[in-house]
Amino acid sequence: MANLKTPIKYTNREFDTIKSDLVQYAKRYYPEVYKDFNQASFGSLILDTVAYVGDIMSFYLDYQVNESFLDSTAEFTNVVRLSKQLGFKYRGVPSAVGVAAFFCIVPANDVGLGPNSTYKPILKRGTTVSSQTGNKYILDEDVRFDNAFNEVVAARVNDSTGIPTSYAIKAYGKIISGGFSRERITIGDFIKFRKIPLSSRQLTEIVSVVDEEGHEYHEVDYLSQNVIYKSVTNRGTDGDSTPAIMKPFVAARRFVVEREDGKYYLQFGYGSDSELKTTTVAEPTNIALKMHGREFISDTSFDPAKLLETDKFGVGPSNTILTITYRENTTRNTNARIGAVDKVDNAIVTYNSPDKVPTATQRTIRESIEVYNEEPIVGSVSFPTADEIKRRAYDHFATQNRAVTLQDFEAISYAMPPKFGTIKRIRVVQDPDSFKRNLNMYVLAENQNRYLVQANNTLKENLKMWLNNYKMIHDTIDILDGKIVNFAIEFHAVADPSFNKFQVLAAAQNAIAAMYAQPLYMGERLYITDIYNILNKDVPGIIDVKNVKIMPRTTGAYSSTSMNFNQQLSADGRFVSVPDNVCMELKYPDADIKGTIE
Repeated sequence: MANLKTPIKYTNREFDTIKSDLVQYAKRYYPEVYKDFNQASFGSLILDTVAYVGDIMSFYLDYQVNESFLDSTAEFTNVVRLSKQLGFKYRGVPSAVGVAAFFCIVPANDVGLGPNSTYKPILKRGTTVSSQTGNKYILDEDVRFDNAFNEVVAARVNDSTGIPTSYAIKAYGKIISGGFSRERITIGDFIKFRKIPLSSRQLTEIVSVVDEEGHEYHEVDYLSQNVIYKSVTNRGTDGDSTPAIMKPFVAARRFVVEREDGKYYLQFGYGSDSELKTTTVAEPTNIALKMHGREFISDTSFDPAKLLETDKFGVGPSNTILTITYRENTTRNTNARIGAVDKVDNAIVTYNSPDKVPTATQRTIRESIEVYNEEPIVGSVSFPTADEIKRRAYDHFATQNRAVTLQDFEAISYAMPPKFGTIKRIRVVQDPDSFKRNLNMYVLAENQNRYLVQANNTLKENLKMWLNNYKMIHDTIDILDGKIVNFAIEFHAVADPSFNKFQVLAAAQNAIAAMYAQPLYMGERLYITDIYNILNKDVPGIIDVKNVKIMPRTTGAYSSTSMNFNQQLSADGRFVSVPDNVCMELKYPDADIKGTIE
């Protein structure tokens, strides 16, 4: 028994326990060699050093293990990377979208009864406008002032005859936040899966990537995706109601956009122009290894590298200059209130018959163009938190790129590209009418101050079109406005007499504010017990919490939607039930969190 050694205590992994274990080990097995365990001794220095190293190694080992799994990771960058493994693509900077009204003045026809149809302009996609706060926006579609349904009023009249000499025409067009930027990058010899960094950190959309030979590279979600859908202008009679036609296109030259550590990269495929194959079937003689002394093809010896020498992962650039045009937000706050967008920076104007419109008239018409947004320009202005990305990644993985369950619809909606706008909160429920196979989707966006607001019509139309790519053919869905219920919190707590009660009160208010920094999910219960727990466990100095009260806020700058909290309170008083179409928001923490400390 004397020869048995004391087992190593693997649970001792912090400084004090490691040092204590080392001291006991030395006393047991080296009693005659070293006896001086005084804090000022050299031996104590050695023990402290070893314990210090052990503590550091234990910490980083635990940290690295935790950061290797999506459930336990805390760093935002690692959350994004691990989410990518589940197929969820974090798209980065969101865009704000909306509809703006455009005005122009057109000379009257010869008899003064209406504008001259030849002079009616077409405001082209790509025209830039700006707001009073300096935000830039781009026109995302052509605005046709020659549309018969446009509003037309007399702008100027002849003083002597009273006959109109010019007319004002009003038309609408969709605008999206951001401005155009361009980079030219020289590409050398071919590199498999080449990555090209971009200088912008506010990237929202890649507009075009073209090389010197005129070859265009197309953005895809994954490099294995070789078919994309292009938008082609509809020249038919139904062009007013359906301005574009979606057509499939095989894109051999393609890339994906990757975001790492706040930087954006374009990653291209495996193949090169010289290796591009025209056949979809691999030639056996090209993939079989040449075996010495054999006059036949081995059925077991293959060169795996040859299998990738196709266009299945796309064709990358080489020995050329790439011109990359992209759209980027000019500010972090891209939303705009009603009437804020009021300046046309660069009007791109054309005509059905430009040779029939005098140059001077063209200039006058272009200078007369004005813009005004009659509805807010909104989108999500804040980045999703790490917890939000985790939830979206799990949901996205479960969807498998199709919308079948209610959760599938929510996950796919969150994955909509930012250029079409971003939804902050979503809830999908079955229509209560049993005779319908209809789904009701309630949505909310976010304004420039990061408060919940109703999504505009353009954003909802974009969302509906996006969902059409994934839903079952027999499913129908209605996109409706969610409701916002603002609330306030009052609490009464008892503090340790040794603590400063004012500091305790401030710490308690900060803890509650941090818990509700993000609005709850739509239909999510408001647990009063969570407030008790955070006050009792996370606020130093609080001995007991006597009471917590939840109250509605409906006046002034708050949402007008009211809810009777007493009726929605559970029988045991633990939580407040919330309807499926309601999202709870603690709007103004400084004013809506009040407490009493005794």
